[in-house]
Amino acid sequence: MEKYNKILLVEDDPNLSVVIQDYLEMLGYDTVLCKDGEEGLKEYKKNSFNLIILDVMMPKKDGFSVAEEIRKSDEYTPIIFLTAKTLKEDRVKGFKIGCDDYISKPFNTEELSLRIKAILKRCYMHTSQEPEIPVRIFNIGSFSFDPENLILKRADTEQTLTRKESALLALLCKYKNRILTRETAMKSIWGEDDYFVGRSMDVFIAKLRKYLKSDPDISITNIHGTGFKLEVKE
Repeated sequence: MEKYNKILLVEDDPNLSVVIQDYLEMLGYDTVLCKDGEEGLKEYKKNSFNLIILDVMMPKKDGFSVAEEIRKSDEYTPIIFLTAKTLKEDRVKGFKIGCDDYISKPFNTEELSLRIKAILKRCYMHTSQEPEIPVRIFNIGSFSFDPENLILKRADTEQTLTRKESALLALLCKYKNRILTRETAMKSIWGEDDYFVGRSMDVFIAKLRKYLKSDPDISITNIHGTGFKLEVKE
């Protein structure tokens, strides 16, 4: 079965671009990252993609210009604009060019994920199969974790997580036995990294520790002043 999961991400912010790419790849999307509009357009011309995510404000060639070039020969590949601009005129311009959605920064990754799924499903409804979005299952010690369905299992027990608990645990799994910085976690899940978001995240970390405590080989360690590390003894 064909998978409609190849994404071109064109974003010049080095920190945000890596966060988005890591998150999309964690969800199972094959994501190609480009750092400016010219590079993005070259990559588009070399390869086939199922969806394109364009930052609007970029060096060399902005997102609007890239989309206009793409739409000269391709009316169908869905395009999402990412922008810090909130002006109505810019949103209208984006839709006139032919974008399928418009997301204003800051945003959380769950919102981006849901919009991508909706667009892929809508744009590929004409095919014989609905888009197949790959589901990744993480093995954490004696637990199995299905982030798509929010399920954490061990033996005969099953815990249904909230969406933010699931997103945070998925990020920790992505960085297993490595440091996940507080800034990366907060910007990925909440879209911002202020004091109150930090306190909220600490509550979610405490809940995840409680869910995983039945396996002594698993720990979520505080790295003082930096972040957290999901440690799993193999």
